Amino acid sequence: MMREKPDLRSVLSRSILVGDGAMSTYLYQQGIPVGVSAEELCLSRPDWIEEVHRRYYESGARVIETNTYGANRERLARYGMEGKLTRINREAVHIARRGAGADAYVVGAVGSINAGRVPNYDRAEYRDMYEEQTTALLYAGVEGIVLETFLDLEELLLALETIRPLTDAPIFCNVAMIEVGRTRDGHLLSEAFRELKKAGADGVGLNCRLGPLELERALDNTVVPEEVWLSVFPNAGRLGHTDGEFHYKSTPDYFGERALSLRKQGVNLIGGCCGTTPAHIERVARSLEGLEPLPRVNPEQPSEPEPGPRARLQVRSRPTVVEKVKKETTVIIEFDSPKDLDISEYLIGAEELNRAGADAITLADNSMATTRMSNMALGSIMKHQTGAEPLVHITCRDRNLIGQQSHLMGLHALGIDQILVVTGDPTRIGDLPGASSIYDVNSFDLIRMVKQLNEGISFSGKPLKQKARFVVGAAFNPNVSRMEPAIRRLEKKVEAGADFIMTQPVYDSESIRRVSEATRHIGIPVFIGIMPLTSHRNALFLHNELPGVKIPPPVMAQMEGKKGPEAREIGVSQAKELLDEAVKHFNGIYLITPFHYWRMTAELTQYIREKERTLQAVNQ
Repeated sequence: MMREKPDLRSVLSRSILVGDGAMSTYLYQQGIPVGVSAEELCLSRPDWIEEVHRRYYESGARVIETNTYGANRERLARYGMEGKLTRINREAVHIARRGAGADAYVVGAVGSINAGRVPNYDRAEYRDMYEEQTTALLYAGVEGIVLETFLDLEELLLALETIRPLTDAPIFCNVAMIEVGRTRDGHLLSEAFRELKKAGADGVGLNCRLGPLELERALDNTVVPEEVWLSVFPNAGRLGHTDGEFHYKSTPDYFGERALSLRKQGVNLIGGCCGTTPAHIERVARSLEGLEPLPRVNPEQPSEPEPGPRARLQVRSRPTVVEKVKKETTVIIEFDSPKDLDISEYLIGAEELNRAGADAITLADNSMATTRMSNMALGSIMKHQTGAEPLVHITCRDRNLIGQQSHLMGLHALGIDQILVVTGDPTRIGDLPGASSIYDVNSFDLIRMVKQLNEGISFSGKPLKQKARFVVGAAFNPNVSRMEPAIRRLEKKVEAGADFIMTQPVYDSESIRRVSEATRHIGIPVFIGIMPLTSHRNALFLHNELPGVKIPPPVMAQMEGKKGPEAREIGVSQAKELLDEAVKHFNGIYLITPFHYWRMTAELTQYIREKERTLQAVNQ
């Protein structure tokens, strides 16, 4: 006689359960065309879906989600499948049961309908859609419900309040963060989790969009209510784009390592989201085998610091970075605009960076597709109130050609004539994933069009009464396995009219020498990128989850277990060693300020200037 399987609630109370990984992105990796409805495959190719479930079960997953994330009326209507909603959800449960062993728990996946696209949706209509999908899943016999990838707390509460009266089965509510520590509609995770428990959630957690380290960082500062389970389903790092293909960076081994850290956070259910595979889940299961859950230790909530006084200085004129770098060491410091309206602390930092010896302060253009204060507005304020010289990024993503020329004309009128042209990350990875990515042109085209303005010709070909005077930079990523294609791409930017190059950060002397040798022939100045590490966790994230960055093992070893001021001190020390090598090969230094820790880049700038003064004294 077969023993009855323990209730899911009782198992979660005494064990860490391993969930499964990605369905859609894994199918795409197996050759299923992007754009096909993964949910419809429950009817047309149930064998494919069953095989995915089986692979995850064999890898160690004991919580198997149905292939129903988008199996609601609104999403299925895009494929003309809304009339088969009940059948798709019912069959998805049966397929999951066939693919998983008898000791696995099959839970119904219910995804966000809105996903941040519509600001004023019909709440009554959404209630109907959540009720009809969940009813089909419950009748088919799921043992729990997972509400996942909800950007907004308001919609997640709506779904939970609709579904809770329908079942006594456990309900997990997973938030997908735009900004670490907050929902898209501005709620801190502590507040969101508290409201979800109050509305009847059995479990709360995080999934999608970010990798394991960023989700772990969010939990560091989050109060999780007592008597709820905690679940985490990270992506395999952030989505990257290389050689025309999108990919996720985190390896299975790395995923297994992070599972142990998530256990220390008190997590009861650990799985994977976009980009994860059975290999990722197998490493998670192996790492957690035989381990019991640990109690959650909530953080103390720090008070908000008082804003400092606003800094004010007179405007100073300076040569462009291209004019200066041909003669002497020139330092550009990246110090990104704030995500809030208060700029007091930013201006204090900009003033100190200028005083330390920065030749220009560069401001990104909504980096990582996350909304920040306009770099044109803040650059102008910074220039007039601190005397720092702005160098603003311009992305191809956010403005069509009309907006691009208008933006450039505004920069010209404000006296901001040093820019860096970049393609820009797609909006779907940022804080407004429903926004359009424009991309009327690529970075090569935009460089050419900016130089066209310098000839007194508008984008449309009409003559202008005045010529612009833009000095145009271009980006270069040296952290690639094959340097030759990257150099060919760089040469195209030079041909388009780029006046100087700024590189992604490098973390070892060999990379500095490699970049110097590879770019020696291009004929324009190169500013080598150096960004100090701030902690072991920061190093792990950059190396394993952020495309385009590699941390050498010796550097990683120095950061092992380090955090806080001690780690930042080590990061500055490492960066100084790199600067010692960099100034042998480059007059241009590009310091990138991590997490607004401007004191770190100010210290590095002072280090460069002190070495210059020492050398001058010796030569005299």
